[in-house]
Amino acid sequence: MIMPENDGEMKARPEMRQLGLATDLYQLTMAAAYYDNARHERAIFELSVRSLPPGRSYLVLAGLEQVLHYLKELNFSAEEIDYLRSLSVFADVSPEFFSYLRNFRFTGEVWAMPEGTVFFAAEPVIRVYAPLIEAQIIETFLLASIDFQTLIASKAARIVEAAQGRGIIEFGARRCHSFGAAIYAARAAYLGGCIGTSNVEAGKAFGLPVYGTAAHSFIMAFDNERESFHAYHKVFPRSTILLLDTYDTVAAARVATEFGNQLGGVRLDSGDLSFLSKQVRAILDQAGMQNTLIIASGDLDEYKIAELLENGAPIDLFGVGTELSTSRDAPALGGVYKLVEVVYPDRREPKMKLSQDKATYPYCKQVWRESADDGTFSGDIIAMSDEQEQRGEPLLVKVMSEGRIIDPLPDLKQSQEYARQQLTRLPPRFKKLVHPEYYHVGYSDRLEELRNELMNDLL
Repeated sequence: MIMPENDGEMKARPEMRQLGLATDLYQLTMAAAYYDNARHERAIFELSVRSLPPGRSYLVLAGLEQVLHYLKELNFSAEEIDYLRSLSVFADVSPEFFSYLRNFRFTGEVWAMPEGTVFFAAEPVIRVYAPLIEAQIIETFLLASIDFQTLIASKAARIVEAAQGRGIIEFGARRCHSFGAAIYAARAAYLGGCIGTSNVEAGKAFGLPVYGTAAHSFIMAFDNERESFHAYHKVFPRSTILLLDTYDTVAAARVATEFGNQLGGVRLDSGDLSFLSKQVRAILDQAGMQNTLIIASGDLDEYKIAELLENGAPIDLFGVGTELSTSRDAPALGGVYKLVEVVYPDRREPKMKLSQDKATYPYCKQVWRESADDGTFSGDIIAMSDEQEQRGEPLLVKVMSEGRIIDPLPDLKQSQEYARQQLTRLPPRFKKLVHPEYYHVGYSDRLEELRNELMNDLL
C-alpha cells in the first residue's frame, strides 16, 4: 500500500559506535606526525563545495546532524588503537601518541549553516576551530556526511520542484551503493522535500513516513490478477494500492473498479505513463472513484515528471528511486575541507593553496546573504568573519562549543520546512531544470586585498 506509517516524532539518528577509524589513513598518519612534532596549535578549517554539478545552480545543505553527533561522541576504543598499532606504517610512532588516542575527544568549536540552507559553490558551510590534530582527523567523516546527503537533498529539491505540488516518495533503497547509503539517502530526500520513503529502517531511524505497494511478483504468484487484488485487499482493506501494469494496465484498471471507494489508489510502473494515466483516470472516474489516487513510478526523474505534467498526466504521487537516491546524473559532489588559519598563542597565520584549479581563500570567513524587497535572495558575499559592516544576514551560526552541541538541533521535519522556505525565497530563474541562471557569490574587498597580499608573499 502507499499510505504513510510512523509519522510521529523525528528521531536523531541511527546508533553510532566509536567511529575513531571512520577516516582515511592519512588523517591518522598526519595526526601522529603532528603529535610527535608537538604541533598542538589550534587551527581553522572550512568545508565548502568547489563547484556545482552540471546543470545545477544551487545546493541544499544536509548531513549536519550526523556530523555534530559524530563530533560529540568521537573516541577511539582499545580495539581500534590496537589495530592501529598493528599497522606497519605506525611502527616508529611514539607510544605517547596512542596514549593520546585513548583519551581523545573532540573539544573544538563548530560554526555551520543550518540544515536545509540553500548555498552555492565556494561558500564555507561548516567552519571548525579546534586543536590541529582534532580538526584534521575529522575531515573524512565530515566530507562523507555532507557531500552525500547534500547531493541527495539537492536532487530531491529539483524533483519536488518539477512535481508542482504532487508528492514525491523516495523509492531508491535497492539501487543505492549500499544499504547504509540508502538510509541516509532517505533522510536527505525527505529534507529536500519528499513526503516519505519506502525504506523501513530509515523510517524507524529518523521517524520518516514510510510508503509501499505490492510488487509484480505478488500479482504473478496468484492464478489471475483479480484473485491477487482481492487477496491483498482482504489483508489491507483500508489502505490498498493496486499495481496495474503486470499484464494489461487498462484491463487491470477495470478490475480495480470492483473495490469502489474502498480503494486508496493504483500504481503505474511502466509504459506510456501519460497515455495510461489518462485512460485509468477516466475508468476510475466513470466508476465514481474520483478520490482514488494514481501513483506513477518507473525510472522517473525531474525531467520526465515535468514532461508528464506538461502533457496533462493526471498523476497524484510519484515514486522516484534510482535517479533520486543515487543522483545518477551527477553522482558525486566535490566537497573540500581546507585549512585557512593556524592560531598560535601570539599570532594567527592565514593559510591558502595556490594549486592550479584548486586555489583557496585564506582566513576565517562568514557568508552574508542579501535579500530583495520581496524577501527573495539577491546575492551573497564571502567576507572575513570579523567584517560586521556587511549587508544582509550572516549564514554561519555557532552550533558547537568545546565539543558540546550548544542548542537542541531542529528535528527533521523542522529542517525540511526550513529548506522549503529557503527554496521559496530562491528566485525561479535559479531553479529552472534546463539552463538555470547562476546566483551571484562575491568576495569582500578586504578579503580580496588580504589574499592578494598573502599571494605576493608566497610567490
